[in-house]
Amino acid sequence: MASLTLADAESVIAGACAKMEEMGVKLTISVVDGRGDLIALSRVDGASWRTPYISQGKAVASATWGLSSADMASRWTEPIFPGFMAMQGGRFIPSQGALPIYKDGELVGAAGGSGGTPQEDEDCVRAGIEAAAGLAESA
Repeated sequence: MASLTLADAESVIAGACAKMEEMGVKLTISVVDGRGDLIALSRVDGASWRTPYISQGKAVASATWGLSSADMASRWTEPIFPGFMAMQGGRFIPSQGALPIYKDGELVGAAGGSGGTPQEDEDCVRAGIEAAAGLAESA
């Protein structure tokens, strides 16, 4: 059974931070395991106080379903999603900016970003996943 390690999470964050610097945006990046439990979080200097909560909520949503949070945003009105939001105590945010993380073809978690536009958040998260050896955003 594959799992997402702290070293994996730190690699995702490092790759995302490199992309942030290139793009000139200030984000928080959260990496969660397959249950949505936080493994690592990085809030760059200048990122808003609210971005840690939002980035983690996006990552939880993505990890829960194994979908990008953008895919979930278009479906948030489905009856099942309010229940998941309640179960997660409000830490379930189906909004663009998070991607699932797969390792050896198995869903192991997700990474979420907040602080830029939804597309900037997703682009930085994608760059982070791509930079981490052995991880992918799809099976």
